Amino acid sequence: MRRTVIGSIVLAVAAAGGLVAQTSVSSASVSSASVSSADVVAAAAICNIHCDGRDAGQAGGDRTPVSGTIHGRTVRVHASDPDAMIWGTIENGSPGDEVWLDRSFDGGRSWASGSRLGFVTVPAGQRSARSPMFNVDDWGTRGVGVLRACGRASDRPEIACTPWARSDWNAGDRKRAAATALMMRYDQGTGLFDGNAWWTSANAMSALIENIRVSGMGSYTYAIANTYDRQINAAQGQFRNEYIDDTGWWGLTWLAAYDLTGDTRYLDTARADADHMHGFWDTVCGGGVWWRNDRQYKNAIANSLYIQLNAEIAQRTGNAVYRQRAEAGWAWFRGTGMINGDNLVIDGISLQTCKGVSGPLTYNQGVLINALTGLNKLTGNAEALATARRLADAVTVSGRLTQNGILREPGEQDACTGDQPAWKGAFARGLGVLDRATGGAYTPWLRRNADTIYANDRNSFDAYGSHWSGPYIDTDHSCQQSALDLLNTV
Repeated sequence: MRRTVIGSIVLAVAAAGGLVAQTSVSSASVSSASVSSADVVAAAAICNIHCDGRDAGQAGGDRTPVSGTIHGRTVRVHASDPDAMIWGTIENGSPGDEVWLDRSFDGGRSWASGSRLGFVTVPAGQRSARSPMFNVDDWGTRGVGVLRACGRASDRPEIACTPWARSDWNAGDRKRAAATALMMRYDQGTGLFDGNAWWTSANAMSALIENIRVSGMGSYTYAIANTYDRQINAAQGQFRNEYIDDTGWWGLTWLAAYDLTGDTRYLDTARADADHMHGFWDTVCGGGVWWRNDRQYKNAIANSLYIQLNAEIAQRTGNAVYRQRAEAGWAWFRGTGMINGDNLVIDGISLQTCKGVSGPLTYNQGVLINALTGLNKLTGNAEALATARRLADAVTVSGRLTQNGILREPGEQDACTGDQPAWKGAFARGLGVLDRATGGAYTPWLRRNADTIYANDRNSFDAYGSHWSGPYIDTDHSCQQSALDLLNTV
C-alpha cells in the first residue's frame, strides 16, 4: 500500500470505527473552538491557495457533501469549493466531544500521514465545534486527495467517520470527478496505476487522455510524459512485451498522446509497437497475429487491436504499409468465424479447425467496433462500418451482453481485480467512436448507461465499482477506467 508523507509530519493513525452512511443533512451554524498553535503549525505543511490551518470562518463557501451520526451527534464535512479546502464539525454534542479530519492521497486506502488534522474539542458551555480548514490536494507534489471528518463523544470510546469527500476542484462535473478519482490510483514513482499494473494502465492512460480532450481539464497532462519516461525502457522497450495485445493497447495509448500533445516520440513508439505486432503475423490458419510470443493462441483481441492500431497510424502518416496491414487483418478476421451468428465476437480460434471457439466478452466487441470504424474512416470501406454497426446493435438493440439494458460482462465479478474490470470500458470507448461516426446513433444508449452508473455505482468522491447497475462495492483503477471511458462518451 502506497503512503504519502506530507513534509516531515508524523501523525498517528486514527482508530477509526465503521464508516457511517452519507446523509442529506443541511448545514448548521457551529461555534468556533480554539485551536492550539501546535495543531496549526503541524497542519500548515500544505499551501495551495491558502495554507492548511486556515480559520473556517474565512471560507469562501460552505457545501456539506457528507455527514454521519454518533451517539446523537452529527459529524459533518464542509467543503469550501472556492478555496479547495475542507473542514469538519461536530454538532448537537457536549463539552469535550472531539472532531478532526483525516486526509488521504490514495483514495482513502491509507492516511497515516494525514490523520487527526485540526483536532478540536467542544468548549465548555458549547454544543458544537469546528476544525480549521485543510487543503484537499497538494498541488506542489501533485497529491490528489480526499478528506473525511471523524468524531467522538467525550464519554464514549467509539469513533465514527464520514465517507471521504473532496472539493469540486478538478471535479466540477461527473467526467472530471471520475478522472480525478482515477488519478488517486496513479503512482508517480512507476508511472502506472495501482503500483505496477501493465496493460490496464495503458487503458487507464487512454481514458485519461480522452478525458483531457473532451473535458478540457489539463491538470493531469503531466502524467502522460511521466509514464512514458519511466516505462519506455521496461520489458522489451518501447512498451513491448511478450503479450501482443498488451503492445497493441500501449500503441493506441501513445497515438492518443501524440494527437493531444503533438510530440512525435509518441507516434514513433506507436509505430514501433505496430511493427512489433506485425512480427507475429504468419500463415498459421491463413494469417493473423498471435496472442503471445509463444505462438500458442490466435484470438480476437490481439487481432482487433492490430487492425485498429495499423489503421490509425495510416490515418496519421499516410503510410501505405500500415493501411495494407489493417486491410489484411480485417480480411483474415472476417473469415475466421470469430463473429458468430448473433453478431457477437468470440474470444479466439482453435488451431485444429482454424474456426472460432469460446464465448463473447465485451472488450472483444468494443475493440473490433473501434477498429472497423477506423478502417472505414481510412479506406471508405462501407462493409466495415456496416459490420461495426451490427456488432454494436447486438448489444444496444438486441440486448446481448446487457442486463436490463445496462452493460454487464459475462460472469462479472464483484471485486475490481484482475483483467475483467477493464473490459467494459473498451466497449464503451469503441461504441463512442462509432457514435461520433454515425451522428449520435448510440448516444441514448450511452447516456442511459452513464446515468445509471452515476446514480447507482459510485461512492462519495466519484469512484466507481464493477457493477454498472449497482450497488457500489469497491474500486480499483480498472473499474474506474471503465467508468471514465463511458462518461467520456456523453
